[in-house]
Amino acid sequence: MSNFLGEIINFRLPIPFSEVSHNLIGAHPVFCKNHLISMLFFILLLNLAVQAQETPLVPKDAPLVSDTTITGTSRSGLDSVIYTSAKDSLIFSVAKKNMDLYGSGNIRYKETELSAGKLFIDFNKNEIEATGLKTDSTSEITESPVLVDKGEEYRGSRMRYNYKTTKGFITYAKTKEAETSYSGARIKKVTKDTYFVENGVYSTCDADEPHYFFYGTEMKVIQKEQLVGKWIWLAFNNVPFPIPLPFAVVPLESGRRSGFLAPAYGERQGFGKYFSRFGYFWALSDYSDVNLTADYYLKGGYTLNSRFRYAERYNYTGQFEASYSNLFAGEESDPDFTKTTEYRANWNHNQSITPTSRFDANMQFMSGNFYRQTSADYNQLLTNDIYSNATYSKNWEEWGSSMTLNYSRRQNLESGDINEVLPSVYFSKSQFYPFRTSKLQSNQSWYEMIGVSYSGQLQNKRDKNNGDLRIRGGIQHTASVGASPKIGYISISPSLNYREAWYNKQIIKRAEVSPFSGNDTVITDDVNKISMVRLFSLSANATSKLYGVFNANQFGVAAVRHILQPSLGFSFQPDFSTEGWGYYDSYTLSDGSRVKYNKYEREIFGGASQGESRMITMRLDNLFEMKTMVDPTDTTSKEKKIQLMNFGADLNYDMAADSLRFSDLRLSYRTQVGDILNISGFSSYTLYDFVQNVGTVNRFLASEGRGLMRLKSLSFSVSTTLSGDRLKPETPAGLAPEDEIPVEDPLFRDNNSNYRGIYDVPEADFTIPWSLSLNYNYSLSKPSPSLSTSYSNVSTNINFNLTKNWKFILVGSYDLEQKQFAAPQVTVSRDLHCWIMNFTWNPIGSYTGYRFEIRVKASQLQDLKITKTDRFFGGR
Repeated sequence: MSNFLGEIINFRLPIPFSEVSHNLIGAHPVFCKNHLISMLFFILLLNLAVQAQETPLVPKDAPLVSDTTITGTSRSGLDSVIYTSAKDSLIFSVAKKNMDLYGSGNIRYKETELSAGKLFIDFNKNEIEATGLKTDSTSEITESPVLVDKGEEYRGSRMRYNYKTTKGFITYAKTKEAETSYSGARIKKVTKDTYFVENGVYSTCDADEPHYFFYGTEMKVIQKEQLVGKWIWLAFNNVPFPIPLPFAVVPLESGRRSGFLAPAYGERQGFGKYFSRFGYFWALSDYSDVNLTADYYLKGGYTLNSRFRYAERYNYTGQFEASYSNLFAGEESDPDFTKTTEYRANWNHNQSITPTSRFDANMQFMSGNFYRQTSADYNQLLTNDIYSNATYSKNWEEWGSSMTLNYSRRQNLESGDINEVLPSVYFSKSQFYPFRTSKLQSNQSWYEMIGVSYSGQLQNKRDKNNGDLRIRGGIQHTASVGASPKIGYISISPSLNYREAWYNKQIIKRAEVSPFSGNDTVITDDVNKISMVRLFSLSANATSKLYGVFNANQFGVAAVRHILQPSLGFSFQPDFSTEGWGYYDSYTLSDGSRVKYNKYEREIFGGASQGESRMITMRLDNLFEMKTMVDPTDTTSKEKKIQLMNFGADLNYDMAADSLRFSDLRLSYRTQVGDILNISGFSSYTLYDFVQNVGTVNRFLASEGRGLMRLKSLSFSVSTTLSGDRLKPETPAGLAPEDEIPVEDPLFRDNNSNYRGIYDVPEADFTIPWSLSLNYNYSLSKPSPSLSTSYSNVSTNINFNLTKNWKFILVGSYDLEQKQFAAPQVTVSRDLHCWIMNFTWNPIGSYTGYRFEIRVKASQLQDLKITKTDRFFGGR
């Protein structure tokens, strides 16, 4: 609002003279309804007087009075139009150099706007004073001053402002910034962004009477940065907490900033009272930050946490987390005293190095009981395996080639077994046509359709089981030569597949008689030897598509289409277990019988399969689709294609087998009813008879009069997800519905950050009135007619609002076979306006217990809370 007024270089009155106020009083002629000459003479004198004194004047846009526009010049320093308006009257005095506005007075310049019942402008002192209007009947103050400066609103009973020095004060003032508000008996502006507050009140509650607030006699506010006060009292419903804070520094700046993290206080079963996540956050730069926190338990024990984040837009993002805990449960003299030491390290990195190469890593290392000691999330508590993966990939698009360098690791948290592959290198060359000379398919000869593809892989696998380390490595080459000619409506795909594996180890087996049992014992030894396994197979496949269309053209359905896709194939692979190939060996038992074994059965890519294969494969796929009609009354209506059902069946026949040549008949199906219901299933059937104590025999069920086939396995699942329409939140005053308030740089947005307490739960969403997720799974296995096992389970996630401010969440599953619940959890949340209450209860299971919390909603004061837990961790 500096240099608030400038020269008058334009004065316009677009409204009728009849609406112009008759109270314009000054040292020059007064506006009257029919005095056009007097008005023009007044404007001329006013311009000359103001130009001579360089006194700016600004009326504009008065709904009932006048509309005045003022544009500044270089002499006044103004670079924008200034507007003034008033409903009752505007009074100009050129001699006294002042202007008075009565009745909804408004002055607007750039990003600053002042509104009040009465406005007084003194051009000599460069000051503006604003007050409200007192009603005659009730003596109440209306139209109190409201100052809006750069989007921030200030309210008070009386304001005085110097538009040149930008200093001023507000009596009984109140203002809001983002999620917070502060008020005081007087607010004095001393610099552009600095305010002193007398008898100040700070709160994140937006109620007229805050449910809680911080009170201090002296406060200092640096706009968009921080609020500082000394001897601060915390009050709930105007009742102060008996012990004040010596000082307080509250951040008002959005986004990342360095500073200390206030600790959270609570109690945990077995460990006593605690202070958690006290530490320091350091914003190193716009591209990185560090978070160091600690938890301390009064009965003994501590936890240290750290996190380093880094990001560069369009280049890379990542973070490294580490935790170490040393916890004590009970007293050292107690018989059930326990001491646990746990750790966790996690690295996540994503980087686009070049347009054709990138690096991604997600590495996790932790002790077996870390989740049990530190997490309340059922998904983490029930985790048995953690996985790590790091991948570098590179593409050569002009050559149709790609390469991947990978490291993978699996760790079992129960047993401590580790399986990792370091390194794994994979190279592939997409199919190319070495004999092709023409790009037009119609001009190609049969040999030009022959395509070749290649892939190579190197792996080194390390398995550590029960303390025993086993290392296996190898290189594998895979090449395929094939073609895809089309004969009429039938596509033919013959191919030759070749695989070659290089190993530096193989096994040798021998049988020895045990001196204790007298039985044969097979001993397996590793032999270090460079060797190769070469395998090949031939295959051909023929497929086609048949279409059937039914034009309905009624009930909103335009047509229904059925696509039938039959497929018939043949594959051949010789018996690589014969002696001539050298991939198998044998050992002799004590009774003289010989047993054949695969010398490469332990190797990473495996060895050769046993037995010749001449396999005929048959498959039939069905797809049912529906197309909706276009609404002729809606010009924006479009037809939609909906998949009704996918149904497939396949059956194999091995011509080389001596018995049981037919495989099981396998059926699969899947359908979806809009976005509401999903149904899928699988079943398998055998054509052969079963004899008790013998097994499946080479006799068809049909020949025995027992039907065509027998069910061997069945699985079926149904799932649905429903939810009510999201409730529209109330739009804050002065904020358009489409406006957004930025909270944090999206580069560093992290829902799993260490900023939150270690026992926090996801925020309840009260805008969704209800939601239901229901899943049913059933499986049946019948290896024989008399033996069967089944599994039937229902899982649900029910989420609904009991009232506007009460939310109820139930998560769990029920085993219909065992007739018992598995890991149910009940959560009740209550919206307390500026606070929120969460109650989580695990009624049964290993992690039985509850957790109760009441905390402030605002992110600035997220650790102002009360937490109570009971047997919620460690399976106690």
